[in-house]
This record gives sequence, C-alpha cells and structure tokens, in this order.
Amino acid sequence: MATIADKALREQVAALGPWFHNIDLGDGLWTAPDHFLGNYPGFKFDRFAHALPADLTGKSVLDIGCNAGFYSVEMKRRGADRVLGIDSDDRYLAQARLASRALGFEGVEFRNLSVYDVGALGERFDLVIFMGVLYHLRHPLLALDLIREHVAGDMLLFQTMQQGSRDAYDAPADHPFHKPGTHQPPDFFDDAAYPKMHFIERAFANDWTNWWAPNRACSEAMLRAAGFRIEAHPENEVYLCRVSDIPYAEYGPAAVYPNKGEETR
Repeated sequence: MATIADKALREQVAALGPWFHNIDLGDGLWTAPDHFLGNYPGFKFDRFAHALPADLTGKSVLDIGCNAGFYSVEMKRRGADRVLGIDSDDRYLAQARLASRALGFEGVEFRNLSVYDVGALGERFDLVIFMGVLYHLRHPLLALDLIREHVAGDMLLFQTMQQGSRDAYDAPADHPFHKPGTHQPPDFFDDAAYPKMHFIERAFANDWTNWWAPNRACSEAMLRAAGFRIEAHPENEVYLCRVSDIPYAEYGPAAVYPNKGEETR
C-alpha cells in the first residue's frame, strides 16, 4: 500500500511520466493506465514467473536496464536480500525509486550505470535480470560477455525482441566454405532457422534505439557463446540460464590455425 499521501503520490507519478512500466501502486493508482500494452509488464511476467525461484531469501539480484523497477520490486517481493537496479536513464531511475518507495520496498537500490560498465560494480549476483535491453545495444554480444565475466554468479533471466523463424537450429561444428565438391556457398546460411541477427538501420516501432532483432536460434547461440546454459524457455522470448563454461575457450590462433606463420618461415 502506498506510503505517500494519495494526492502527492498521484502528482509525483504524473510529473515523472510517461511510464513504460504500468505498475499498480494501490488504491486504483497505476503508473501508466493508458499503456498501449495494458498491464505491462505484469501480464508478461505472469507467463514465466513460475520459472524463477519463489523464495529468493539470501540471494542477490542485479536488474540491468531496470526501467521503472517492476522486476526489481518483484524480486524483492520474493525475499531477495539485495536488489540493485541499474539504468542509464535518470527519469526511469526516479520512477523506480518512487514506485519501490510507494510499494514499501525501501531496500531496493537504483544506480545510473550502463551494461558496459557492470565491471565497476565489483561483485557477482545470484540472479542477473537482462530483459528488454539487448536489442537496444550497439554491441549486444559484448554486453553478454561482460555480464558473464563480471556480474553473473549463477542465474540469468534473459529476454530480447525476436523476429524471423522461431525454430531451433543445430549448426555444424565447422562451416565449410563451399558445398562439398562444388564452388557454391553452403545452403545453411539461407535457411530461415539459421542463427540470424537482423540489423535495423532506421527506427522500429517509432524507436530509433531498436537496433537488432535476432531470431530464436541466434538468441540461443549468443547465450551459449557467452557462457550461459539455457535451462528453461518458459515464454517465446524469455530464457532462464545458468552460468556455464565459456564454449570454444580452447579455440584460438594455435588451435584453429596450428601451422599459422609457417608459410613465412
């Protein structure tokens, strides 16, 4: 229940608008009652909430790109000891602080920080939430690498906008340059299910920061390549992962090109 007088709270909510997270603050007050997606992200969370531990007592959570703090608050509601939400937009952070305070979750911390700067936190978290961010980034795989290297301690909750095929794809361990016995390129690159990252040069849905739209196979391949093992796929664009060994770590110039350099000897 709101801890701020109703009139003052309504005025503060209005002053911080528009809101992308439509959060129920109690007493009929929603942060974005005219949201074009309705009860967002609540209705989406309902589809995969069961995939997360119901009890996060003793756990730490990092919410990257926290926006107005919906997921940060939900993790605190599940008993997480430490919840840190980061975003690079000060208005979103102000919204998150207001919403968490109004709902009585004073223990949630919010900081202005980019995903590219997560190494500055100097700590690992039991659960990292990375939802609705990847497709806004100029360097998406770098972001996953940094999360894996610096802050992911156990679980990763990941979501990205996807376009194209929803089929999984079992890519070959090595990709031949040509079809066997020909000088023609291999067919798999033309397969709709092959991992593809669509680059959006101009605006998508009136948003110029929507740079990327991977298909399902690409999302999954990127997660694996960054060192995350997919444990659950509870909703079309949502994955629950565990930190795993970084694959292909044995790959490198000496492994891939064992004779490289000999041609100059």
